[in-house]
Amino acid sequence: MCVCFTRKFRVTEAGPPGDVKEAFNKYAEGGTHMTAEQLRRFLLEVQGDDGGSISDAEKVHQDMTAPLSHYFIYTGHNSYLTGNQLSSDCSDVPIIKALKRGVRVVELDIWPNSTKDDVHVLHGRTLTTPVELMKCLKSIKEHAFSASPYPVVITLEDHLTPHLQAKVAKMLAETFGDMLFVPQCECLQEFPSPEELKYKIIISTKPPKEYLKAESKDGTRSNSVKARDSDDDEWGKEPQDLTADQEDETKSDSDISDENEAYDNERPLEAADYKRLIAIHAGKPKGGLKDVLKVEPDKVRRLSLSEQTLEKAAESHGTDLVRFTQKNILRIYPKGTRFTSSNYKPLVGWMHGTQMVAFNMQGYGRAMWLMHGMFRSNGGCGYVKKPDLQMNVGPDGQVFNPKEILPVKKTLKIKVYMGDGWHLDFKQTHFDLYSPPDFYCKVGIAGVPADQIMKKTKPKEDNWTPVWEQEFTFPLTVPELALLRIEVHEYDMSEKDDFAGQTCLPVSELKPGIRAVPLSDRKGEMLNSVRLLMRFDFV
Repeated sequence: MCVCFTRKFRVTEAGPPGDVKEAFNKYAEGGTHMTAEQLRRFLLEVQGDDGGSISDAEKVHQDMTAPLSHYFIYTGHNSYLTGNQLSSDCSDVPIIKALKRGVRVVELDIWPNSTKDDVHVLHGRTLTTPVELMKCLKSIKEHAFSASPYPVVITLEDHLTPHLQAKVAKMLAETFGDMLFVPQCECLQEFPSPEELKYKIIISTKPPKEYLKAESKDGTRSNSVKARDSDDDEWGKEPQDLTADQEDETKSDSDISDENEAYDNERPLEAADYKRLIAIHAGKPKGGLKDVLKVEPDKVRRLSLSEQTLEKAAESHGTDLVRFTQKNILRIYPKGTRFTSSNYKPLVGWMHGTQMVAFNMQGYGRAMWLMHGMFRSNGGCGYVKKPDLQMNVGPDGQVFNPKEILPVKKTLKIKVYMGDGWHLDFKQTHFDLYSPPDFYCKVGIAGVPADQIMKKTKPKEDNWTPVWEQEFTFPLTVPELALLRIEVHEYDMSEKDDFAGQTCLPVSELKPGIRAVPLSDRKGEMLNSVRLLMRFDFV
């Protein structure tokens, strides 16, 4: 005899946590509901505000009148690629998507087309299919300010002849018109502010005289594939299918000068219009790191370094990096062996004042979640003001030292009450074929090394609505740079634990009180129903 049956995965309704009931009873004064005045008192005294959101990230609230170098800026790398770094299509679609998310720096690699009479955007020396530059420029114009009114910077990696540079100058002028910020002098002594540059497009690249050939004499460039560096940390391996494809050495406008020869012929006057449109000059002086990071009194510039070079510089020249980024702009880009468009840990850059931590926006994983968390700050406008401690200069010229262990400035206390919504967003058999899921929650801090930590709740067995009621305490030495990391996983004894949601929130904008915290999927898209009930307190 064969008996077939369907097992029902019953969802049990969890009651409100004791803290919540106690707070309700106190402010409802024993009643079954709160009056408007009682609710106002609860919001003011317990939640610390007159609303119920997690943080202050709904509106721009920081000073936007300082020079651009005083801000972390939401930055893309190879913004035109739809997938991996070697064979994916080039398109304006990922550029549009990034701009709609609030990204403020778009990178375009510009090359001559096959007939040398027009300009294409593509990842050079790869199998990526090109897209016309004009198409990208038109899309940038249309979508630049859909998510934020603050300026969009286009960083150009230029592999063009002077004739085509002149053509690009004409394209930029005709496409953007008055939107284009054209500096009054050849070299800025200080960057304008985001407020001054609202609704403006800014061009950043090397001035033409510094441009070099992109290819060696035989038109090729060799790339050695190095062993993959680990991006894992105390949070464990990346949840399955998190990276867009496998890992990493392409290029940068700074590195090209290290391995190629300059054009022999002089630049004709036709490149003058192109040079005039470059507002943020990029360039890499000759010499070692000390020379590269020299602060010049009469001009500002942008410097690009690879993630590996940044790590080396951080070891021996940490305070030089901080001092350089007080006035100049530093851009960090992924190492070239990240072929799958994965990303690196952004905190090393932010700790040292790096404004443009450039990410492959089509990739995803824990590094990207941190990027999303950082730029939730300040209303999601794409500009986050660097903390004062990174901009201060002491009486003897001393600046913030990221290696120095500082005293605890603030302690964040968190209580994870419960979670709900998975039964609405996932199939009953998504996590386990034979029983309800066993959820647990990871909570931790990303920030300066002294503050970094991860803790987790115990798994709650066979429950779609887990109630953990566990408390965690996080002492913070530099709360201004701290991000709260939250992940939920489903425990699996025999296989890898299943991913069940994540979010990352800037600690500096967390509001105290009892909060419903929405979780997002691997790509950073908010899940429809999944929420955690948590409490935040600062000591």
